[in-house]
Amino acid sequence: MKILGIETSCDETAASICVDGKILSSALTSQEIHSKFGGVIPELASREHEKTLNLIVHKALQESNLNINELDGIAVTQGPGLSGALITGTSFSKGLSLGLNIPVIGVNHLEAHIFANFLAEPHLEFPFVCLLVSGGHTQLWEIKDFLSYNLLGETRDDAAGEAFDKGARILGLGYPGGPEIEAAAINGNHRSINFPRALMKKNNFEFSFSGLKTALLYFSEKNEEIDIADVAASYQFAIIDVLVKKLKHAAEITDCKNCVVAGGVAANQFLRKHSKDQIPKRNIIYPHPKYCTDNAAMIAFLGEKYLSIGKYSNLGFSVLPNMRIV
Repeated sequence: MKILGIETSCDETAASICVDGKILSSALTSQEIHSKFGGVIPELASREHEKTLNLIVHKALQESNLNINELDGIAVTQGPGLSGALITGTSFSKGLSLGLNIPVIGVNHLEAHIFANFLAEPHLEFPFVCLLVSGGHTQLWEIKDFLSYNLLGETRDDAAGEAFDKGARILGLGYPGGPEIEAAAINGNHRSINFPRALMKKNNFEFSFSGLKTALLYFSEKNEEIDIADVAASYQFAIIDVLVKKLKHAAEITDCKNCVVAGGVAANQFLRKHSKDQIPKRNIIYPHPKYCTDNAAMIAFLGEKYLSIGKYSNLGFSVLPNMRIV
């Protein structure tokens, strides 16, 4: 089965070709226009998608050596994400679906992040625990099987990626904050400052990072001269320590041998190392860094799974900016 995947949920315009579970091409462009604003401007994101989407789709087809008429279906992000950005991608996909007379599959962006781990480990077996960490979401899932998911807990306020972005802004670093803090932390002592960890009681799988952000703000205001490397390392550790401890406990409670980490924050190298150090009795799986951040390969892959069991969308489907998995 030959599937074109399209991703436009935020500020990456991406297209990918998946054939029988294998990614033949994955084209992407990031919208650098937002960096000077310290965050994504929704209207600008939509306009940039309109400018580049056709070119990106053409590039993905070229790199896969496929003709557009060979496609069996089109998978596109339906949500969650920015309304205008999602509409750009779905409108393009619906038009292409109608013109080629092939089905279109509206895909949940978060569910696709989870299944991106199958691109790293094709023989990954159910059940497994998934820590889903991105700029907009922080969730712990028990994935029992395809279409059988149990939400164990999620953030009450800021997502982990959002905490990185806000922390970077407080420290005067760039956007996006995750890579900026990670780079600043490389030569720092992650135990130099004991920033707070919230909701750490046993059997609590919820997260909260708003207090941590406030603690960083107060610390920076009280201390005129700070070692950015130590502060960044300690702040990063406070976020990752919580994520890893809850992932470990979730694996123990569910008795899952496999743990997967998904979403943009999964690209963080300190998270990768710390999770493997702290959870040695479990198989810890991460996607390739290029499949951690927003991409169309995961959309195409999951879209093919749905189409293979006869599930697809009607042309009247709407975007769902606040779409949830269950």
